Amino acid sequence: MKISTCIITRNEEDNLPRCLQSVATLSDEIIIIDSGSTDRTKFIATEFNARFITHEWEGYVGQKNFACSKAKHDWILSIDADEEVSPDLSQSILEVKNSQQATELTGYDMVRVVRFMDTWIRFGDWYPDLLVRLFKKEAAHFEGGRVHERLVIEGTTSRLEGELYHYTYRDWEDQKQRVSHYASLWAQDAREKGKASTPLSPLTHSLWRLIRSYLIKGGWKGGALGWKLAVAQAHETYLKYKELRKFSLDVSESQ
Repeated sequence: MKISTCIITRNEEDNLPRCLQSVATLSDEIIIIDSGSTDRTKFIATEFNARFITHEWEGYVGQKNFACSKAKHDWILSIDADEEVSPDLSQSILEVKNSQQATELTGYDMVRVVRFMDTWIRFGDWYPDLLVRLFKKEAAHFEGGRVHERLVIEGTTSRLEGELYHYTYRDWEDQKQRVSHYASLWAQDAREKGKASTPLSPLTHSLWRLIRSYLIKGGWKGGALGWKLAVAQAHETYLKYKELRKFSLDVSESQ
């Protein structure tokens, strides 16, 4: 098994060294598709002997599929710049890679865990986040809208031991700004799919998200932080349906 590690970037000088260090021993090549970085991203990529390709931004789906298309090898490890392969996960991947046994599997999934406010979030909606990130190039591709791309894979997958670390929002302010942006993108996708939002939708959907995150998914295990995260996720849902409501009203007024 030879692995092409594919990463998309734009101004990732803070995250990229950690990410690349974690995949250096796993990768037979590293491909970075960059959409116009103005910081030290390219310099850092060259330090790790990565192939650095500039490609105009065409959304998460298009960018990741383009990265995969540039891979020389049959197996792809798709990782984000703000992620890191943990030592245990690295060992699991190496065991698979160094095995001489033929496999009928087309992919491997792994558990992603978020690092936020100096805490590993192993409670609530964020955990466990199961993702297929190691897969055969010919058997998979990315689909989705403006946000939250997903990998579509044919065949059978298996679970890898170890976690994929995700260093997401820097702080609450960063979380607030990005969630607001993502909510608008989500609403645009939802509108294009024919979804609508009633006057009560923001409230009912956000209330359900709060109950699911804090009570059903165990956010209460995180104490005060678990509650704050559940409230933040409910607020994110509220913003999504509020934005979708605006689009619904705009359509009604134009008719």
